[in-house]
Amino acid sequence: MWIFDAHLDLAMNAIEWNRDLTQPLDAIRATEQHLSDKMDRGRGTTSLPEMRSGGILGCVATLIARVEHDAFSPVQGWRSAAQAWGMTQAQRAWYRCMEESGEMRLICDAASLQAHRDCAENATSESQREAAPIGFLLSLEGADALVNLDYLHRLHADGLRAVGPAHYGPGRYAFGTNSDGSLGDMGRSLLREMDSLNMILDVTHLCDTCFWEALEIYEGPIWASHQNCRALVPHNRQFSDEQFQALFARGAVIGAAMDAWMLTPDWVRGTSTPEQHGVTLESVADHIDHLCQLSGSDIHCGIGTDLDGAYGNEQTPADVKRIADVRKLIDVLERRGYNADALQRIASGNFMRFLENVFQ
Repeated sequence: MWIFDAHLDLAMNAIEWNRDLTQPLDAIRATEQHLSDKMDRGRGTTSLPEMRSGGILGCVATLIARVEHDAFSPVQGWRSAAQAWGMTQAQRAWYRCMEESGEMRLICDAASLQAHRDCAENATSESQREAAPIGFLLSLEGADALVNLDYLHRLHADGLRAVGPAHYGPGRYAFGTNSDGSLGDMGRSLLREMDSLNMILDVTHLCDTCFWEALEIYEGPIWASHQNCRALVPHNRQFSDEQFQALFARGAVIGAAMDAWMLTPDWVRGTSTPEQHGVTLESVADHIDHLCQLSGSDIHCGIGTDLDGAYGNEQTPADVKRIADVRKLIDVLERRGYNADALQRIASGNFMRFLENVFQ
């Protein structure tokens, strides 16, 4: 049983964090022991060999570059859309190098999806997994880098298939986490253009106002790549049961995230620890269980770890020290009574079905 992780910031780690993700995870950590510029130095969780070790043979991989709202914004970013665009192009160039070296395989249409699915399902031995490319669907997390909508067409031609209009704070096209407001003319135009290209709208990070506006406007495929439950962890970053019900009605799949502050109330960044709060993979399973009970089935649930999203294992479930440990979630769910078919759907099948429908 292989795993599809619906949210990883691989290129951000490679380009901005200067990590050679083709190396073993322990080697990457060793190169960072003397560094303190990022809070997760020496504690990163993700590399391509580590993903293969855990059977995580497919993912949604991002391009990400925010624009600062103003000079005093607590959310850091680039000073202009042009600069943010430049960063996304450096990230796209890294993915292209990974494709050319055979480390990764772009999933952008029905043929490439089927080719990678066949490869992943046939990689049943350790040696086969070690040789398998990591399949990736390219997503833009936060649309700030789109100087104008012509740039969306450029990225689509270069393989982009999903867009989350916002990230943290106010964005150029939408309002994200810890902010609120309407989509406005630019956001509405972006959604119409995405619709014309049959792109996937990733509603993760949209504020409540933008979420409901987007669902009213957007007619194409929708998912929430890395999203947890507000009913369990009250914060605007999570979605309410009402929001999830609306997503179920649209056939969405929701990836359970593994950032510890999204798994427990009252987390204080830089102070709290997973051990203090009892955050484990059981906590992740609680969110999956909640969605299954809410929808009456497991067909809307998947995994979207966000394990390399600018934090390390100081902010992961206590039993997830490296991304290969994600595989333990299957055992947790099995102990809770999920049968083999349900486990397969949550591990990769639901996202694969979703993509088959998008690319048909």
